[in-house]
Amino acid sequence: MSVRELVVLGTASQVPTRHRNHNGYLLRWDSEGILFDPGEGTQRQMVRAGVSAHDLNRICVTHFHGDHSLGLAGVIQRINLDRVPHPVTAHYPASGQRFFERLRYSTAYYESVGVTEAPVTADGPLAAGSSYTLEAHKLSHPVEAYGYRLVEPDGVRMVPEKLAAHGISGPDVGVLQREGKLGGVTLAEVGEVRRGQRFGFVMDTRLCDGVHALADGCDLLVIESTFLDEDERLATEHGHLTAGQAARAAADAGVRHLVLTHFSQRYTDPTAFERQARAAGYEGELTVARDLDRIPVPKRR
Repeated sequence: MSVRELVVLGTASQVPTRHRNHNGYLLRWDSEGILFDPGEGTQRQMVRAGVSAHDLNRICVTHFHGDHSLGLAGVIQRINLDRVPHPVTAHYPASGQRFFERLRYSTAYYESVGVTEAPVTADGPLAAGSSYTLEAHKLSHPVEAYGYRLVEPDGVRMVPEKLAAHGISGPDVGVLQREGKLGGVTLAEVGEVRRGQRFGFVMDTRLCDGVHALADGCDLLVIESTFLDEDERLATEHGHLTAGQAARAAADAGVRHLVLTHFSQRYTDPTAFERQARAAGYEGELTVARDLDRIPVPKRR
């Protein structure tokens, strides 16, 4: 059975705390696993969350600040130690090539798995498979940063009443789905569009076009909210979002489930982020992320 869920490995910005590890997020999408922004300690958090190196098919790094990338060394070496049998591809801003290479080869180890490097140079699609297209959009941060987005292709949902009106039932339904036509009846006549699921990942950034493009129509959006609204000046100065800014962007984009994360150590009350997100007008499902949370992608409508 396919599983689509987010496994939260870490939620702290800049430095880990007693209760929050550096960033790290695994998206399980059917048979694939995509690891986003592995900060320091990610390998240990994977163990705690029951995530194996064999679960990883892609690694996506938004930018090369330490809290988003220092865990790369351990994760890549673990992929090699465990001899992961399938291809693993790494996406990251091309301007950070030297940082990726330094982290990948920071110590001596036996390289048994060839991690494919696929640097990001511009907005647009990065990879396409049967169940998703992976896209990148540039963000606004003091160093070059990109957010990521998965878009599942739209499908077709069969409408029982329309099938019955055309006298189609039993095995003939499967034939129609496979071949697109049966005895002069097309899929379009007996079906309706089933919108594909969408997932967005937005880390360190000010509000910009990239935020809105990544969030657009997402079923599940993971977005940084480093600061509370009263510190908006600091957020803008350092290239971050507040809880209210993140929530308004999500509300405008029609996001179904919003996950706030990447919290500054200056705040000790996580409920303040939820209060400000609601005050900003976001009415959908809302999670203030904690380490080791497991959050399912909402079911299709």
